[in-house]
Amino acid sequence: MQPISLTQHLIEEQRRHANVNAELRLLVEVVARACKRISIALGKGALGGVLGEAGTGNVQGEAQKKLDVISNEILLEANAWGGHLAACASEEMADPYPIPDVYPKGNYLLLFDPLDGSSNIDVNISVGTIFSVLRCPEGVVNPTEKEFLQPGTQQVAAGYCAYGPNTLLVLTTGHGVNVFTLDREIGSFRLTRANAIIPEDTSEFAINASNQRFWEPPMQRYVADLLAGATGPRGRDFNMRWVGSMVGDVHRILTRGGVFIYPLDAKVKAKGGRLRLLYEANPMSFIVEQAGGAATTGRSRLMEVQPEHLHQRVPVFLGSKHEVETATRYHLDPAAA
Repeated sequence: MQPISLTQHLIEEQRRHANVNAELRLLVEVVARACKRISIALGKGALGGVLGEAGTGNVQGEAQKKLDVISNEILLEANAWGGHLAACASEEMADPYPIPDVYPKGNYLLLFDPLDGSSNIDVNISVGTIFSVLRCPEGVVNPTEKEFLQPGTQQVAAGYCAYGPNTLLVLTTGHGVNVFTLDREIGSFRLTRANAIIPEDTSEFAINASNQRFWEPPMQRYVADLLAGATGPRGRDFNMRWVGSMVGDVHRILTRGGVFIYPLDAKVKAKGGRLRLLYEANPMSFIVEQAGGAATTGRSRLMEVQPEHLHQRVPVFLGSKHEVETATRYHLDPAAA
């Protein structure tokens, strides 16, 4: 039997849990359609003239790739007119993007990282789109930054699209995690893995080891113990994997377990961390927790962090539950690790 479509899945979610109304379903479907357009642009590569630098910088002060700009524009255009959003915010833009007055406004707020891991584009390594959905506070007609500053526990949906050999949409609406594969022949996302679960234990970790000299002492000790292997205090060997794209690393963890870590270090301490709370950490934490994993800052649950500004950064520890708990113990109580 043909795997069910994304639309059918969302309708069945509403029937089972009453958590996906027509407006939220439209929002998810529109984001999925935008991701299909991004996938097509990525697939053309050099033939489409989309590789290389855009010659511009984003609000983070980072050089933008052409596909950063293209992906951002695709998501903004797709979501502007449907009547399902009150406003949206992008990692690539300083301020929230208001829905034009000519269009009706909805009850949701959308945040997105249009192209995570874009430094990998030119070498043909997997990249992705990450998104998070919040409710717009009741009575707010013209949302400002303030309305987006909700902890991750308030998310009603989150997901990412991984652009690799297959284009995959990974989605949670708060009742588990489901994976959809884009059937390019019919242009539809089809459910190919229901109720994905991350193994609680793992012997794989993902970290940018080139930053080791900048890590805090608890982080230095934790990784040293991993690298000591079977003869060290952990009593077994660990493998290190690192893609350089959060979507790529998290999807590997969702598939076979592991832990992804971007800790606080001396290089990023003044900024609060490396990854963006609202665009990356919160949606990925929601997905990981719904798949049975855990996500912390190294010291506290990530989704309970109260955002203070739109582009806030945080340290990130997420993945297999028991390993995240162990890494967190090293930071909270080194003597007990």
